[in-house]
Amino acid sequence: MTHATPATLGLSAFAPDIAGTLRIARAADEAGLDTTWTSELFNRSATIALAAMAGVTRRCKLGSAITYGVGRSPLTMNAEARDLDELSGGRFVLGLGNGTRRMISEWHGLDPDAPAVRMEELVGLLRKLWNVHQAPIDHEGRFYRLKFRPIENTPPPLSARLPIYTAGVNPRMIESAGRVADGLIAHPICSPKYLEEVVRPAVARGADHAGRAAEDVAVTSMIISVIHDDEERARDEAANQIGFYSSVKSYHGVLSAGGFGKEAAQIREAFAARDLQAMRRAVTDPMIDELAVAGTAEQVMTGLKRYDGVLDHTIIYAPTHNIAAERVEENLLSLIAMVAQSQAVV
Repeated sequence: MTHATPATLGLSAFAPDIAGTLRIARAADEAGLDTTWTSELFNRSATIALAAMAGVTRRCKLGSAITYGVGRSPLTMNAEARDLDELSGGRFVLGLGNGTRRMISEWHGLDPDAPAVRMEELVGLLRKLWNVHQAPIDHEGRFYRLKFRPIENTPPPLSARLPIYTAGVNPRMIESAGRVADGLIAHPICSPKYLEEVVRPAVARGADHAGRAAEDVAVTSMIISVIHDDEERARDEAANQIGFYSSVKSYHGVLSAGGFGKEAAQIREAFAARDLQAMRRAVTDPMIDELAVAGTAEQVMTGLKRYDGVLDHTIIYAPTHNIAAERVEENLLSLIAMVAQSQAVV
């Protein structure tokens, strides 16, 4: 089932450094984008960047796409979310993801089994912690144990309810959003066809399992987007990012579903040999056409319309893999200008 209304637009401001992220966030807010998001990796914290972003923006919602749902204790994550809710004046959206099983195990040193069940338990516990001013918590779960009685006169958070989105690529993880979250953040490697044929049905199954309406779960995704006057240059940058994501074995299923299983296998072989050129050569034109929007500003804006009726909210995402920091920021600013111009025309 698809939605008839056009997708609203947001931007991932995940620039190579925090100073750049703040410049992008401020520009996106001033240009009228609905949301601005940032992410984290082994060397970057989404929550710290978002705290800084709250100080340079005024109107757009601010979200993590994503912050890791592993590595922080639920108590710490709740404290950070409350601070971000306050700093942003109630504009914060908590986007959670586990990363791959290997990241859970090798980066965070935790049990990588049943990541969907882990996420569902975490979201439920965070809901209780958000309202810990109302009642103590005594939780004994598969992944989390928490016994906590709030200090007397603990103030409530600014927002009565914290919006929580969860990330997913494969069907069972996507179902988790339908079961427990306010929204899903789909991966940039998800094509419009995959979003329609796999993602939305999985969200609906999860919602049905929880006795909820699928329409109450927003479906959003990051879309690899590149603007350059040289169309081939734009496509090449998009291809580099597609190749980077296709090297991850966990994403083989989504690529195979789109008919790109053979290319994904070639990319993984090239990645194992650390051959970046071979990785790029293995990314075909049909992959670029299906998994990204790249070209002139007009071509990118037209390409994003493919997601109207498929997504509730589109997060424009600039590639960073094998691309100079200056060029990443240039592309982000061009994408912001594109959205501003399209809104002015309307």
